[in-house]
Amino acid sequence: MKPKLTDMFFAFLKIGVLLLGGGYVIVPLLNNELVDKRHWITKEEVIDFYAMGQCVPGIIAANTTLFIGYKLRGKTGALAAFFGLILPPFIAIILLASVLIKVSQNLIMGDIFWGVNISIIILMFLTVKEVWKTSIVDKFTFLIFVLILVLSGAGVSPSISIVLSAILGVIYKMIDKKIKGDNV
Repeated sequence: MKPKLTDMFFAFLKIGVLLLGGGYVIVPLLNNELVDKRHWITKEEVIDFYAMGQCVPGIIAANTTLFIGYKLRGKTGALAAFFGLILPPFIAIILLASVLIKVSQNLIMGDIFWGVNISIIILMFLTVKEVWKTSIVDKFTFLIFVLILVLSGAGVSPSISIVLSAILGVIYKMIDKKIKGDNV
């Protein structure tokens, strides 16, 4: 059964309120709200939409949200999810823009932001953990991971790494299908 547009809007509104740290921390929030609580999508779909959200221009969290909303309810679902996600930060920026500079210079607020940064690291770790479980499934995918890690450490552009891993994935799947097809 398709979720109601209002339910989608409020689910993503909740995620938007909690989304500190950008697109890299959205996966645990999506899993908690959409997979565990509402059962609208699977963890694998969250990871797939997250990966797709990284591959297109724009904000990862917004892109991921658009893909999920579209899957759930088409174009109107994509819009409901998107506006739910962006409304809290949009309102916060409008209301706080004039005082953010002063607040950021306050020592106590600096300490608060430092604490929030630590929680963002944990959320990023949880994202890596979730993506790892569904992406590193055999020796070949682990090999791609190691290759991209080494290339990233050597300063290779993330765009080149993404294209390379996509090409390797396609080649691997073609070979895998041919081998399985010959054995059937």
